[in-house]
Amino acid sequence: MVKAHEIQGVLALENSFNRVGLDHVLLVRVASTAVVTRLLGGTREQVINAVSNAWIDGGALRTYRHAPNTGSRKSWAAGDACRRAVTLSLMARGGEMGYPSALSAKTWGFYDVLFKGREFQFQRPYGSYVMENVLFKISFPAEFHAQTAVECALQLHEQVKDRIDDIDRIVIETQEAGVRIIDKTGPLDNYADRDHCLQYMVAVPLIFGELTADSYKDETAADPRIDAMREKMEITENEAFTKDYFDPEKRGIGNAIEVFFSDGSSTGRVEISYPIGHRRRRDEGIPVLVRKFESALAGHYDEAQATAIHEACGDQEKLEAMSVSDFAGLWATR
Repeated sequence: MVKAHEIQGVLALENSFNRVGLDHVLLVRVASTAVVTRLLGGTREQVINAVSNAWIDGGALRTYRHAPNTGSRKSWAAGDACRRAVTLSLMARGGEMGYPSALSAKTWGFYDVLFKGREFQFQRPYGSYVMENVLFKISFPAEFHAQTAVECALQLHEQVKDRIDDIDRIVIETQEAGVRIIDKTGPLDNYADRDHCLQYMVAVPLIFGELTADSYKDETAADPRIDAMREKMEITENEAFTKDYFDPEKRGIGNAIEVFFSDGSSTGRVEISYPIGHRRRRDEGIPVLVRKFESALAGHYDEAQATAIHEACGDQEKLEAMSVSDFAGLWATR
């Protein structure tokens, strides 16, 4: 787990794949290929061979994460990348050759074809930085750059809920990545479109005081107040948020919201720099994460099976002593 997260995350830190239209699931494939090949007993050469093929596969386009093509593929893309990783690992273990200049070959390598000729840059050597700083998506089923915006909106709900028709404009400050990835205007076609729209993810909690998985369904989206509110939103980049977002010691994901009314009054500006799933809010976040885990188990398993899974995961010594097959068996549908 540490190795897979570290390979993917460190590659992502200084190399913006989405800026060239590539989805980060290609890094899931690369990292998983390396780790799985080693787990299967692969030699150093076999790991290199497998990883070279993972790069030669190219990268998934971000097409399915953006309008007008936002769709459900973003829910299975990472799993698909893991499936491909296992395939490449098994092929390498069976003797499939590798490609020494898969990245750097002139004209035909990954750098020239897909990365505009740029070589990868690295902020730090591989260690455990990514796992230590992992961001849990705990409270809201929302794209990460909007997590703190949703939290701000929930704080403002009481001030706004009875004055929806009096709103003149809503100013949202976010990071550069938030502007680039989830600032969406116009029609939203489906669930996947809505949970990658900053305006939608702010409007719902302002109106309803909550944001759940059901909030993205057609029934909720049909409420005319949501789109009316979206049209009143102004999205701007806050350069301080962007700076903190790239700071390796902060990794902030800041957002701020202020609602202005037609009579000239306003709610006041609410700013939150770190989502509840951030490393800086671990003490607050872990109990919420555990409750989310318990709720997810209860939604899929009977009480006895859910309890068995929970007890295994809650006892580190017991978990480490358990065989993979026994652990996997706990999750099997009965």
